[in-house]
Amino acid sequence: MSHRANRVGEQMKKELSDIIGRKIKDPRIGFVTVTDVQVTGDLQQAKVFISVLGDEEQKENTLKGLAKAKGFIRTEIGNRIRLRKTPEIQFEWDDAMEYGNRINSLLHQLHGDEKPMENREEE
Repeated sequence: MSHRANRVGEQMKKELSDIIGRKIKDPRIGFVTVTDVQVTGDLQQAKVFISVLGDEEQKENTLKGLAKAKGFIRTEIGNRIRLRKTPEIQFEWDDAMEYGNRINSLLHQLHGDEKPMENREEE
């Protein structure tokens, strides 16, 4: 990915967080965090990675709401970032946080089952 695409991605991430958090009034859209934006080298496509607080139903509803608001979001991005052509936006789940939480809970389970090292010697 080019340096310019990275810069545009970072700028879009900042603006998308603001737009989704303040401008969209769709009740289906829950608490959304924009975790990353990957823009293609030609700046035509942008993959927006999001994480949502809540259960599967809330996540699905949020994705539907964002898909419905895609045109508005793209227009807002176009007004805020000066580009010849505003990239097409595609929303995707960012599973990294869930993956990290799963690993964390597994580690806690492992350590919860084990006795601390200093207590083992006394047995």
